[in-house]
Amino acid sequence: MPAAATAGRVREALAAATDALAAAGADTPRLDAELLLSEATGWDRAKLAAEPDADIAPRAGRSFGEMVRRRVRREPVAYILGRKGFRRLEVAVDRRVLIPRPESELLVELAVEREARKALDVGTGSGAIALAVADELQECRVVATDTSPAALELARQNAERLGLADRVRFERGTVPEGERFDVVLANVPYVREDELADLSPEIVRYEPHEALVAGPDGLQAIAAVAPAAAAALGPDGLLAVEVAMGQAGEVAELLLDLGFREIEVRQDLAGTPRVVVAIGPP
Repeated sequence: MPAAATAGRVREALAAATDALAAAGADTPRLDAELLLSEATGWDRAKLAAEPDADIAPRAGRSFGEMVRRRVRREPVAYILGRKGFRRLEVAVDRRVLIPRPESELLVELAVEREARKALDVGTGSGAIALAVADELQECRVVATDTSPAALELARQNAERLGLADRVRFERGTVPEGERFDVVLANVPYVREDELADLSPEIVRYEPHEALVAGPDGLQAIAAVAPAAAAALGPDGLLAVEVAMGQAGEVAELLLDLGFREIEVRQDLAGTPRVVVAIGPP
């Protein structure tokens, strides 16, 4: 009997894809190729490594080829796969929301350290931060806000899929009036207008600009949220604001002017000052 048709072997598919992605400027071409082939075949990366001569079925080969073409155009892997890992969760992502970054996990860590009983996540996007807080703090009530109805729709879907819909309330806007919180986590836009064009093609071409850019100095959104956060924090409540490189000092001064105290700056894994932490006005 003739051999079944295949789309080639794992070794050759990965090598060709890695070369194409490297030529296109992808930062991690081999990893990207492995993730995409794993998705196309349904095999984990360990199997790909252990069986480099395994044949790829035609349907999987076609799917892999289309995903590689999308990645060559610099579409982020997370959008191609439709998901992104964050803390202990995996959240659905698409072009309605920013892709959750590892540095944003600092905000979750602060809420957990504080053992928050009621937390607000401002600029929730996919819902990753709010859902991670709800997942890790079983007694915490979480409110998550965003100005984008499309983002909120996806965040609610993530909450339903992860079984956390009864633990997180989603609202359009920023800081709800008349409510008090132990912790306010703010991951709002902080990119300067003149910086956008210099960011990677993955960001410039695909991620929602309204979730990135915050005026000429990048501080417009933070300056708008901080006074409302001060009013919403309970006694000794904590505000944590994610910032861009070089913004920590300006944000700290802004918070001091608003009466915040005990200001601290947390660094991300790369050593960049990434989150400004402060205790609310007495």
